[in-house]
Amino acid sequence: MPGPIFHVGATAICPHGGQVQTISSNARVLVNAMPAATIADTSLVAGCVFTAPGPKPQPCVRVQWLVPAARVLVMGQPVLLQTSANICFSADQIPAGPASVLVNQPRVIAT
Repeated sequence: MPGPIFHVGATAICPHGGQVQTISSNARVLVNAMPAATIADTSLVAGCVFTAPGPKPQPCVRVQWLVPAARVLVMGQPVLLQTSANICFSADQIPAGPASVLVNQPRVIAT
């Protein structure tokens, strides 16, 4: 499914409102003056307030991207799309649902 390329600096949140921050080693391919994100990059969640029933809180700490672009690569890795499937995980690897991309560059589309 085609969609705008997701990039470092795009605004995304976990299902509970925590801010997703993507860390990329890509410094060669830029969209909207920011590095394009790839499947190999790390997406961390900060500020998730989710507390599961029980004695231990389970806030989201990372996002695992599942379906990157099929045809566009950056440094040998498929780029992430605004429409890419993903899931957020707690520190104990408990899935919490997908992150939502709120603000992303609209000009560069990939499939």
